[in-house]
Amino acid sequence: MHHKLEIATSGQGLYELTDSVRNLLHQHSASKTGWCHLFVQHTSCSLLIQENADPSAKHDLECWLNRLVPENDPLYTHIYEGADDMPAHIKSMLTASTLTIPYENNRLLIGTWQGIYLWEHRHSSHLRNIIVGFC
Repeated sequence: MHHKLEIATSGQGLYELTDSVRNLLHQHSASKTGWCHLFVQHTSCSLLIQENADPSAKHDLECWLNRLVPENDPLYTHIYEGADDMPAHIKSMLTASTLTIPYENNRLLIGTWQGIYLWEHRHSSHLRNIIVGFC
């Protein structure tokens, strides 16, 4: 059985969804121990587990990835949806579209300073779908 999380984004950035995943786990997990699987149904955003205590870590990650994959590269041919589209696909490829996290006693086994994030790579607002399953 799986569930859908809808995350509204307002442009590029990291959107924490740890609490939303925890809530789904508490509401819908059939067992107290298992695995939580997440899959994002888009090719221009990604999922990751990252530092959630200091906002400067998110800022540095965003700046670094934007420097690594710049917009308006003359080699891009996929340009019809805007200057941020092809870089968004590359960033998604470099990060992840799925995550698997163990849980025990209905508690995600992530570290103290870890959070689950959707990483929006486009400038405009989007409604992103994440499929979450427990086994």
